[in-house]
Amino acid sequence: MSEKFSKWVACWGNATSITDRKEATYAKDLTLRYPIRACFPGNKLRFHFSNLTGTEPVTISEAFVAKSAQSHAPQAITFSGKASATIPAGEEILSDEIAFDVTAGETFDVSMYFADFTQMNAGTAITGPLSGGKYSYGNFAKCETLPDDLTRKTNWIYFLNTIDIFTEEKNFALVCFGDSITAQDWPDYLTLRCAREGFNNVSIIRRAVSGTRILREYSCITYAAYGLKGATRFPIEMNVAGARTVIVQHGINDIIHPVGVEVNKFRPWSDMPTADDLINGVRSLYITHARKLGLKIYSGTLLPIYGWRTYNENRDIIRTAFNEWLRTAPDFDGCVDFDKAVRGHDDPKAFAAGFDSGDHLHPSAKAYEAMAECVPEELLK
Repeated sequence: MSEKFSKWVACWGNATSITDRKEATYAKDLTLRYPIRACFPGNKLRFHFSNLTGTEPVTISEAFVAKSAQSHAPQAITFSGKASATIPAGEEILSDEIAFDVTAGETFDVSMYFADFTQMNAGTAITGPLSGGKYSYGNFAKCETLPDDLTRKTNWIYFLNTIDIFTEEKNFALVCFGDSITAQDWPDYLTLRCAREGFNNVSIIRRAVSGTRILREYSCITYAAYGLKGATRFPIEMNVAGARTVIVQHGINDIIHPVGVEVNKFRPWSDMPTADDLINGVRSLYITHARKLGLKIYSGTLLPIYGWRTYNENRDIIRTAFNEWLRTAPDFDGCVDFDKAVRGHDDPKAFAAGFDSGDHLHPSAKAYEAMAECVPEELLK
């Protein structure tokens, strides 16, 4: 069987950003475990670990991978043959490749143990039916089950950035790049749609950070978790083995964040972009780099914001003009019209009934499913 496997393709991935800087920023004697769904078969794995936004080195004491549905039998993840590895501040590392047979649709667990004090400043929060993990106090990385009394669930993905699988030539990755809309559920629903409809040769790789903007980033700890700006993020996050296409759904935070220094000293009106500013940013930051990598690039329209706490007519005029360019610009290989999929028929400025999560910015679970359904089949075949 191994003869048919011929290339590396990312089978799971997320962005790495600055975590929310609250009172506790260090951990010690900690186990992290993340379940990973294999979208296609392979016989080897390799693991990318990131401390991109850390300001101190992080040492992984040991790490393991194990099948979730079988006897645990954990297999060590090694680094130049060693069980432990240190990720320098601001850098990413790649593990050794290890033999590990995977079949499409099965789940395996990746567990990491951190013995010493560890700065938990590199990760991202994601949600969805396939997303999340667990942490335990103590070293349980090799254990089949984690102890209930020392374990909690988490939607923060720390340090584990991407997993590559050695698989068949026909398999490829589709990258979903964006902010909190993409950090939430629709990429997971797209993965489930692919499995349901028989698109078995594509993995959905999520590169999304809540709060991020195309043109700006924050330098204060209050908003640090909003992450890096597009110019910094995009070249780093497009490091995806086997990638063929990227969908970019980004820009709404540029429009909704500015409120004026009299309201918030970190969010001046000078940050407010025009539609042309957003267009030029996407052209120079995303389209140009995607073409250098030989990737197809699809635009994703921005969703309704009517009723959001900073909504006003001018912001919606900018969003509408930007969306019109995203739909029609020849710069892209196509458009995924998320806005059309979730907006109301009678009032297109707002979400359709049942599609608003309640904050008038983020979709409901039902709307995230609709976003996944509107992705053209040509991107999945």
